[in-house]
Amino acid sequence: MESDSAFVAPEGVYSVTEEHKPPQVPAHSATTAHPIYQTRLSSVTIRFPPKQPPSPGIAQFLGANLTKDLKKDKDKEKEKDALIKERPLLEERSMSSSDTPEDSFSSPDPVATPDVSVSTPVEHQQYKLFSHPTISTSKKKSHISRPKHNMRTTSSTFITRLHSAEGLNKTLAAKQGEVTFLFYNTGKTFLWIEVGAKAKEPLTRISFSAHPTCHDVNPSTASSERLDVIIGFSTGDLVWFDAISSRYCRLNKQGTISSSTCTAVRWVPSSPTLFLVSHADGTIIVYDKEREDGLFTASIPNGLTNIPHITVNAHHPSPGEKGVVAKNPVSHWRLCRRGVVDFVFSPDNKYVAAISEDGCLRVIDPLAEQLVDCYASYFGSLTCVAWSPDGRFILTGGQDDLLTIFSPWEQRVVARCQGHSSFVSSVAFDESRCDGRTYRFGSVGEDNKLILWDFSSGALHRPKFLGTHHPRISMSSSVSLAYRRGTGSTTQLSTPRYHPAPSRNEVSTVQPVLVKQLDADLLTSLVFLQRALITASKSGHVRLWVRPLVMANPSPRRRHTRGTLSVTDFQG
Repeated sequence: MESDSAFVAPEGVYSVTEEHKPPQVPAHSATTAHPIYQTRLSSVTIRFPPKQPPSPGIAQFLGANLTKDLKKDKDKEKEKDALIKERPLLEERSMSSSDTPEDSFSSPDPVATPDVSVSTPVEHQQYKLFSHPTISTSKKKSHISRPKHNMRTTSSTFITRLHSAEGLNKTLAAKQGEVTFLFYNTGKTFLWIEVGAKAKEPLTRISFSAHPTCHDVNPSTASSERLDVIIGFSTGDLVWFDAISSRYCRLNKQGTISSSTCTAVRWVPSSPTLFLVSHADGTIIVYDKEREDGLFTASIPNGLTNIPHITVNAHHPSPGEKGVVAKNPVSHWRLCRRGVVDFVFSPDNKYVAAISEDGCLRVIDPLAEQLVDCYASYFGSLTCVAWSPDGRFILTGGQDDLLTIFSPWEQRVVARCQGHSSFVSSVAFDESRCDGRTYRFGSVGEDNKLILWDFSSGALHRPKFLGTHHPRISMSSSVSLAYRRGTGSTTQLSTPRYHPAPSRNEVSTVQPVLVKQLDADLLTSLVFLQRALITASKSGHVRLWVRPLVMANPSPRRRHTRGTLSVTDFQG
């Protein structure tokens, strides 16, 4: 069964059922160029409502005369229209004759109605996480807005071409049940496809004048009516794109806030508007898609290069302050003087794990905007990061050809995985095969190897010198990104700790379960879905590997049954 389009894992045979190859460009074409940035993958599964055919009324079966009923319905509609037309006049009269404007439908006082009072509890919590409450001028802004500009009719030179599949609207309208969509970038092109449809053409192909480098789709707002995607570019620009309506909005236009290349972008979990972007200048910036870009200058601290620093934007109106409009950025984190490569939220959304070119894994508390821990790589830069579904472990890949498993609970390196012979490009956990005791994860690298791993902390071989530990070195007695918010009048500072890389003799080694050598250019991305895994190469060659039939409907016992735990659960 082993071939270039299939491999045998312990649970069965994985086989390629769908491929998307990059378009062939003539060698003499002026646009011919080797891919500069990695192909990244973003996926989302949404449920389309079932289509219900119109059922005949019961009166029709009984043979009743419907003309009288229809006349009655029309008369009722006319009465409603008359009431709607008269309502503004009644409101105007009420406002002119009444001494209590609070009884009216809209309050004339803009300060009396902040947005946070009308947002949902989840949205309120997430907005409070990074920003001050904004001031609203009315109660009308209680819905989630859409991008302003139509990508089909735009005259912007930043978007060079938009091509959609024929009959796209009809195709989407006919969808029923769960549908998985995939977004990916290659060259200066951004593509949207449906997983499993085996269509020859993507649903949408967009060409830009700059290189898309990263992207993320918001699962909290994803539905059959909207798909909010943030795309980061090599110029630092950001595009908020609604794939369903083909509308868009630009943020950080022409590098107003940061002109450094975007390296990763993530929506804040459960937030419809907030997202984080990491840049190649060592910063992570918090944006709100509803805000305009403001004039912002980040302060650069002097001293140690590995001490993070937070600059909070001054465009935060305080409650009761009139005439001040909140603008981007919401917050600006300077982590290091080397580039931030990637970052990911913990499953409980309480922490962010960020990796950088200086070879450090930093665990950040975004609520307090404070550094918690810092771990060093064995050698070279870290290139990819993932958090286990139950939050127990952080997995990284790096230029040392190793995968490293960190335990933020125990603040140590648990194991290293040896199997790659070149830089590791992407790592990901297979949630359907993680049960809290055994963890399945995969990796791809520049050696064109797809490797699957099974990890169980109880089955690890004890290293030779397990009792030897490096002392924990405090980075600074007062280094913190911000004061941790405490209860009442008590506030505490969390002292971050720097953990140097332990030697090979001190750490257990995990061997691969499967090594598959693929015939392709450099592999850059790996994503696990419920029924398949997806790989992508640097040139934009995407393959969908369907799972074995046994795993088509994974049983509940294979999923992790333990509750999602937090780092603070094991910190005294």
